[in-house]
Order: sequence, then structure tokens, then C-alpha cells
Amino acid sequence: MAKVFGRKTKEDKPVVAICYDFDKTLSPDDMQAQGYIQSVGYEVNDFWTRSNGLAEDNEMDQNLAYMLTMKQTARRRVVLNKHNLMDYGHQVELYRGVETWFKRIREYGNSQGVIVEHYIISSGLKEMIEGTKVADEFEKIYASSFYFDDTGEAIWPAQVVNYTGKTQFLFRINKGALDVNDPAVNDYFAPEDIRVPFRNIIYIGDSATDIPCMKLVNSHNGHSVGVYDPNTKKKERVFQMMEDNRIKYYAAADYTDGSELDKLIKAIIDRTAYNEKLESLHYKNKKELANSKMKCEDQMAKEKEKLILSLENSGSFAATHSIIAKLRSFNKWTEEEKKTLNIIRESNSQVSLIQEDEDVDSFYSTLK
Repeated sequence: MAKVFGRKTKEDKPVVAICYDFDKTLSPDDMQAQGYIQSVGYEVNDFWTRSNGLAEDNEMDQNLAYMLTMKQTARRRVVLNKHNLMDYGHQVELYRGVETWFKRIREYGNSQGVIVEHYIISSGLKEMIEGTKVADEFEKIYASSFYFDDTGEAIWPAQVVNYTGKTQFLFRINKGALDVNDPAVNDYFAPEDIRVPFRNIIYIGDSATDIPCMKLVNSHNGHSVGVYDPNTKKKERVFQMMEDNRIKYYAAADYTDGSELDKLIKAIIDRTAYNEKLESLHYKNKKELANSKMKCEDQMAKEKEKLILSLENSGSFAATHSIIAKLRSFNKWTEEEKKTLNIIRESNSQVSLIQEDEDVDSFYSTLK
């Protein structure tokens, strides 16, 4: 039996989806460098040198390379299972204000009539993110992950999230098809039925790995935000992303109430609340127009049907000319209507005997 996927549908209120990278966006350093690498006896730089060298030497995806390096370095040192990975995740440091951020921003959105949802889109490890203090704050965590065997040990990559692979998850959020295997991500949705339009997506990241998502969000009038470490205050990276039109805004990764980032995200929520009222009115007007056109077309179809029946039953040349004059006011005919009119021309003598008259001939020539 085919799996039935749970999908999110359009809400009565507008939805703002805030999507975060994790390493150096919510946390000051790579998650592996905050306990795991040290536990397997490596210096941080040596671990990444080994991992990156593995990728370069074998034309290998860098994320697959670091996952394999984790597995290799864990041998005879630590058990690489979900429980231990979550424990390492629990050790991960978060930027100031992160632990209270998600609830505060949801509550602010609610006060403005906007539903705020938080999502992780990261090349880091899902199992480690699930061990952090904020794991339960996310609607969905999209990240690289391991497949675990019957003993619970990691033996194979279950999911690998790389630079461009991140963008698929924006489409999933956009359409409400959140399961990683749900084929509805490729379905067409009318603009008015999209649950989270790209204009209501905020992507927060810190580096080149986030550029494909930032570019996608920007191209659809969404909001991309670059963050930098508030401790070092080094802005070179966000300056470059701004220069390259990858981001619309940048701010320090300070998630405390009243910070620059806090004010920015709240301003975007405010803008969304007003903008979606206009969008709602726009689609309401479009729907009314479509209904009006449909009603008009129904009336025209009924009038045409009535005239065709009158032509079929015409008992005089005068009546035929009068009916033809009315039929000539229509310029669109279905194939079935054309077929019926041509049958009438042959079967009703009050039509066939004057079919070469200018008005009759002109009308029938339009049916060819």
C-alpha cells in the first residue's frame, strides 16, 4: 500500500517560515567541533583536513566525506549511535538569546495575526541537532543523517544535505509537503493555494553553503539574512554576500529581545501582515472576476443553445434570417455546436434553400 503523507494546507492566517542554517548561524562553531572531534582524539583542524582531503582525493561530496570520517575516527573510541550523537548535540553552544528566540518570535507573529514556523535546513547532523536544547522548537529539521542498524550503530548515510540540495526543502515548506519522500513537492499549486509563498520565507545563514537558498528566496521576493559572530564582529563574509546580492540584510547573530536581528525579523513579520491583506484582496477580486466570467459564459452557452434550437425549428425564411443575425453575434463555437449547425443547414429546408444568401453564407463560413 502506498504511503499516505501528512501535508500542511493553506491556513486562514498568513504563514511566515523562518529557515535557519545551524553551524555558525545558531551556534558559534561547527557542531562536530564542540565535543565529538575531541572525543575521538583529534584536533579540530586535523579532523577537517582529513575529511576535506578525503573529499578532494575521491571527488566525493564534502558532507559524505565528513560523515565517513566521523565513522572512521569513531572506531574503537566511541559508539556512533543516535543516543551518543544526541549527547554530543546537547553539548553544542548556542548564540545568546537562541533558547528563548523561537517562542518569542512565534508569540510576536501571533500578536500580528501571522503564524510563525521555524525550520532547520543544515548540512550538519540531524541527530546532533535533535540533541540540542532547542530541538523541539522546529516544525521540521532538514539535515544530514545516518542510517542505523539493528544494534543502533550508524552504518550508512540516510540523508545528505549539501549546498544546492538545501533548496528542495524550501519548496517542501512552500507547498506543505514536508516529508522528504513526498512527491507532492513536484505538484503544481495555484498561487492562491500555496501555503507559504516564497515572499513569506525568511532564510537566515552565514556562509557560501547558504547561497543557493538565499538566491532562491531573493528571486521570489522573500527575505535572506546574513548573520555574523557578535563576539568577533567580523563582517567580511556578510559584506561579500551583500555585494554579490545574495542577501537583503545582515545582522549580528544576537537573538536576544531588542537586538538588531530581533527588530529586523519583527519588521518583516509586520510587513507580511500588511502585505498578505493586500494579497488576500487581490485573490478575492480575481475569484470574483472568474466567477463573473463563468456566469457570463454559462449565459452565453444557454443563449446559443436556445438559438440553435430555434434555427432547427425555423418555419420561414424570415425567421431564419432573424435567427442567423443573432447567431452572428457569437464568435466562439464548440466542435459539437458546429456539427449541429451544419446538420441543420442540410436538414431544414428553410435554411438549406437560402444558404447562399449573403448573411447565411457569411455565418456558416465562420464555422469552417
